[in-house]
This record gives sequence, structure tokens and C-alpha cells, in this order.
Amino acid sequence: MKTFIFHQLFEKETSTYTYLIGDPKSKQAIIIDPTIDMVSRDLQLIHELDLNLKYILETHVHADHITGAYNLKQKTQGQIAISKNSGAIGADIYLEDNDQLTFGNITLKALATPGHTHSCMSYYIEGLLFTGDALLIRGTGRTDFQQGNSKTLFASIRNKIFNLPDETLIYPGHDYKGHTSSSVAQEKRHNPRVKMQNTEDDFISIMSHLKLDHPKRINEAVPANMRCGNIHSSNSNQDTNNGQ
Repeated sequence: MKTFIFHQLFEKETSTYTYLIGDPKSKQAIIIDPTIDMVSRDLQLIHELDLNLKYILETHVHADHITGAYNLKQKTQGQIAISKNSGAIGADIYLEDNDQLTFGNITLKALATPGHTHSCMSYYIEGLLFTGDALLIRGTGRTDFQQGNSKTLFASIRNKIFNLPDETLIYPGHDYKGHTSSSVAQEKRHNPRVKMQNTEDDFISIMSHLKLDHPKRINEAVPANMRCGNIHSSNSNQDTNNGQ
């Protein structure tokens, strides 16, 4: 495994993880799932580490917070990358399954893992998988809005994520219980929703009985995130039913 710069950052209001990863030799870096409220923190860390931000990656169009992608792009040379299926405007790169991006000597592979939303992407780097909201630690993303689908999510986790080596480390988009990472092996064994003895029907039943409230900021977050966080733009007629 190559040596690289790695920081897992946390935004406590929505329990969101942001990841800053850099190549120590070239100083090129990426950031995954930045939030608008923590852009100053992220920029300070990028500056302190003398990094050049090459890519700003979104795992999906978020419903619980506004992305910091647009603001970071204005302050750096970073290009915004998001799934081609997202329907979002304002990105520089629209990713498809198995696309690759390089920064310095590090290669990132995009894996389509839809189900939480139909356009979710997970990102694989050197034995680490950044799963966004598709797979959480001992949980999964919800499937009851934004074109979510329990059958699709089950297939994404079982056929894409669980097919990776057992030692692959899982870094999720959120955690609400203080966990920071897991592994494919741990989730196969201990995740109550998708552990290997559970069937697709088990998972669909579990998800249909969650009865969760919608995120508090969904009505502002989804339209803004359909513009990659450009809260000053009014060039989108997307609403929360069409967003991801």
C-alpha cells in the first residue's frame, strides 16, 4: 500500500464525514463530501499541509446538508466530480461506474453503488472504500425517498462492496454512534441489515419498517446540491422529489 496523507473530518450537526486525501510527493489532493459549513476548516487544513486540491468528489446529492463543493472550487483549482446519473449541474466531471481519477501517484476508482439514491458512487483508493450513504457502519443509507430502492441497494452492497477483499476498510459518509471505520469482513458478519445470512427479502422488510423522519434541511439541501452547492444560482428547477 502506498503512503498517503489522510484526514477524516467531522461535521457534528449532521454527523457527516469529510475525507481529505493527498499524495505526499506531488502534494495533489482530493476531498470527498465537503460540507458548506466547514469550508473554512477544510481550506485551512489544505493550506497548512501545502496541498493542491485537484478533485472535489461527491458520493451523491445529499439531503441533510449543503455541499461545500462550489465554495471550495472558488478558492482552489479543484474540479467537482459527481455521478453522471445525478442530474446535477455545475460539476466539471460526470463519473460512470469504474471510471478512474489520478492525483499524484494515487489512483481512485469510482464504483456505482445506487440504492440510497439512484446515483450513489463509492470511491476505492488503495484498500480503502469511501461508501457515502450506501453502506454505513452496522447500517445502510435509507431508501424511502430521492429515488431510493431497497432491492437496488442490497444488490450494490452484496455485488459491489462485499465482493471487495475482506480486509478493505470502510469509511462511511455518516456515523451517529461514534464509529469511524469498519471493514468488509466486519460488515458481512455484523451489519444487522445486510450481514451474509440475511436475504434480499429480509433487507427489504427491514427498510420498509424504519419509519424515519425526513432530514430537517432537505428542502434547501437538495436544490442547492443539484447545483453542486452554488446557493446563489437560480438556474435549476429541481425540487426535492427529483433530486438525489
